[in-house]
Amino acid sequence: MEYVTRIVIIGGGPGGYEAALVAAQLGAEVTVVDCDGLGGASVLTDCVPSKTLIATAEVMTTFDSSYEELGIIVADDTPPMERAARVVGVDLDKVNRRVKRLALAQSHDITASVTRAGARVLRGRARLNGMQALDGSRQVVVTAADGTEETLTADAVLLATGGHPRELPDAQPDGERILNWTQVYDLRELPEELIVVGSGVTGAEFAGAYQALGSKVTLVSSRDRVLPGEDPDAAAVLEDVFRRRGMNVMARSRAQSAKRVGDRVEVTLADGRVITGSHCLMAVGAIPNSAGLGLEEAGVKVRESGHIWTDRVSRTTAPGVYAAGDVTGVFALASVAAMQGRIAMYHFLGDAVAPLNLKTVSSNVFTDPEIATVGYSQADVDGGKIDARVVKLPLLRNPRAKMQGIRDGFVKIFCRPGTEIVVGGVVVAPRASELIHPISIAVDNNLTVEQIANAFTVYPSLSGSIAEVARQLHTRKTGGDV
Repeated sequence: MEYVTRIVIIGGGPGGYEAALVAAQLGAEVTVVDCDGLGGASVLTDCVPSKTLIATAEVMTTFDSSYEELGIIVADDTPPMERAARVVGVDLDKVNRRVKRLALAQSHDITASVTRAGARVLRGRARLNGMQALDGSRQVVVTAADGTEETLTADAVLLATGGHPRELPDAQPDGERILNWTQVYDLRELPEELIVVGSGVTGAEFAGAYQALGSKVTLVSSRDRVLPGEDPDAAAVLEDVFRRRGMNVMARSRAQSAKRVGDRVEVTLADGRVITGSHCLMAVGAIPNSAGLGLEEAGVKVRESGHIWTDRVSRTTAPGVYAAGDVTGVFALASVAAMQGRIAMYHFLGDAVAPLNLKTVSSNVFTDPEIATVGYSQADVDGGKIDARVVKLPLLRNPRAKMQGIRDGFVKIFCRPGTEIVVGGVVVAPRASELIHPISIAVDNNLTVEQIANAFTVYPSLSGSIAEVARQLHTRKTGGDV
């Protein structure tokens, strides 16, 4: 009888379900243990829901900012003296029902794919049970919702348990007025005045979305600018857009507490100032779901932050135990989690595998305009981490952008001096998540700016700016911003 490798995956997010598909395709016996539904937070409470909400906000923003310039006439009953009034509104209850429906549908589709591949899906919570046995196997104890337990034997275990919203001790969410990002989809009405605490990716995305939907938004940032981890030129563009659209952006303002006062929320800042709103969204980071997994007993090293240590092929410090996704703290992206999970299975099951290379990862901030990046960054160049030339071209010069009424954004590309190999790029534009792809291909395949410049682009198109930046980098041997 042929021996079948047994794989147990704890967590059904992108790291878990993508690993399950790979392992099943390679002939392993796969069990996925999940407590909320396949897709994890990415599908059920984070990426899919937020981007669905943002899709509605994007339509609102495009309409509000462009319809007059593009010559669109909206017939309504707004008196002539009040022509600045909103002519388009949003039904947030209907929007959120659609958000939840699409998230559940995506989760069901993932479950169907995983089970169709031959994997078994168990609903419950799992933990490692002690050290590796003499035969190399491990025990995983699964506890169902009713308290019953089942013990699984695995040749390899993948930990892909994700994370959950970080909470401040004096700003506990109540799900009604003080919210974390998993709770906003239960709102029936649009917040009149929303205070968003935290100016990272999550905070910026929600602040921009609710501003577009019609809320009066105050964004509280403890740093000098919004999106402190992103390209500084891109962050400056976004902050300028936010302010121009009426958002109150409070820089260098650390929130200390948030409390309900009747139907209002009071947020107290570290300097003693108090700001009020109808609702408050806390977007102050995430905590890895590494507690209660039996990691210490199994010999799995955990960092001070609670993240599980892994190498570039997703191995932990315990033989036969791998980890993927947000619980590792490597890069909080669904695409990275999925790649970590696939790499883990390829490695353990003996298939060809390339170690994770974060310098080829493309990421996107789904604000309006979007901010997409790949490869080395401006901070890497400024800090001397890599020697590179850079050209930045504003979209204002792009003919298609002019036709569409796009005023904000740019394309920036980094290349190595001498070889002219593309090592990074930034796109700030509507749908930058789509426009970054040719630059990602260039970074991943060590293409030169000449190769990008010589490839045909459609005229007129926003992607034409990518080719134009490449041409300028190829001809301007001294480099520098344009």
